[in-house]
Amino acid sequence: MTARARQAAAARTRGAAGGRTPRAATARPRRPAAALAALGALALAAATAPASAAGPEQPGGARTGPVEFSTHCVPPQEAGLPPGDGTTTALIAVDNPRPRVGDTVTVTYRVTATTAVNPLDTELPADTLTPAGKVVLGGVQPGELTVTGPRKNDPVDARAGFAAFAMTGTFTVTRPGEITLAPGDYTLHTSHLMELDTPCTVDRAHPAPVSERLTAAAAPGVNARAIALATPAGRPGAKVHVVGAGFTPGAAVTVAGRAGTAETADRAAATADERGVLQAELTVTDRATTAVVAYEGPGWTPAAGAGPAAYTVTDAAPLPPGSQKVGVTVEPGGLTMTQAGEEIALSPVPYGQGGTARGRIHTVTVKDARGGPAGWTLTGRLTDFTGPGGGRIDGAGLRWTPSCTTKEGSPSSCVPGTPGPVGTDGATLAGTPDAALVGGEFTVGADVALTVPPYTAPGAYAALLTLTLS
Repeated sequence: MTARARQAAAARTRGAAGGRTPRAATARPRRPAAALAALGALALAAATAPASAAGPEQPGGARTGPVEFSTHCVPPQEAGLPPGDGTTTALIAVDNPRPRVGDTVTVTYRVTATTAVNPLDTELPADTLTPAGKVVLGGVQPGELTVTGPRKNDPVDARAGFAAFAMTGTFTVTRPGEITLAPGDYTLHTSHLMELDTPCTVDRAHPAPVSERLTAAAAPGVNARAIALATPAGRPGAKVHVVGAGFTPGAAVTVAGRAGTAETADRAAATADERGVLQAELTVTDRATTAVVAYEGPGWTPAAGAGPAAYTVTDAAPLPPGSQKVGVTVEPGGLTMTQAGEEIALSPVPYGQGGTARGRIHTVTVKDARGGPAGWTLTGRLTDFTGPGGGRIDGAGLRWTPSCTTKEGSPSSCVPGTPGPVGTDGATLAGTPDAALVGGEFTVGADVALTVPPYTAPGAYAALLTLTLS
């Protein structure tokens, strides 16, 4: 079964005036170092139930629109103000509610009411407020999305509440099905007289309701179907619970046993739900069955099928008198990845001269315990670096040289990706080929080098690196 993981980056560094930027992957000319980081999250094949939200009624009874939720806002220590507990009103919107897998979706997080106040005892001038926050993703693609806003605001009276503000960010759709979006924590950074942050956190016991949801379709030519078995073995006649995702919503699906490339007599019919999720029970009686597949249409094909998922039929033949049968089951696991850290500093680059900021991503450990025939691929995508005053460093200027080491005893051999730019189109970091039996543990890394143009404005520059394991 395909497992996907995403890495997002977060680093907080001080600006030239002693200020701090919201958490993000950063590159910084001269004194503060450029940084690139990543945070992984595993996307599950089965969809999760969305939370309720106040808003207009949608098809199927789902609600979206403006939502209210409890927040705890902590003024900076320099302000001498007590924390503020209250209600935030916000709205999440997307530019494309029906994307395809592989599409980039732009998300806008707009706060219309907040308990946060101007931390100064003087007026906060126009264009001195910079917001940043998180959008919580759910459904078939759980995780967090970082959003940021421009440095823009109307004047705010001393100790007065802030007016409405908006933050935007993007994410790449990796699975077909429903994806929910809910407001998360946000921070208001002010840069007048001194650099100050007012973080507002969502009540963990009562998360914000879903404010927006989208339905993603499979990309043309891309097969996102996957299945998993509740048990990897059983005696003849045992029922196997099969869970799948990525199928065409409402499609008729055949679940069948398989021996090598041929199907066995074991067969069941099922229907994918409105999210493309499959639930089926397959009775396995054929002792030749060694795997289970699921497919749409008249027969299994790589374009319209999922699996094979390994399955073993245990022998039920009567034992000779005076004998005992000893057996053991090797249970398959999953495809996972972990990282050694979240913050990676690139070497500083002097203002006016420009040059190359160098570093290395934190080590990523991939473990493949599926025991099937499918290899895996770890890819990466990188956004542009954004900085103070709307400054930008082209993300295509960052190149990596991947490396990959296979742990001794692993059935598969890890192959590093080709050195070159990462960019928004993405590049392969490492992978293993398909084989009769795959698996093992692998250590993946990459040296990175970012080209910073001369006279790039000083300050912290942030980018987002997304790693996907499939």
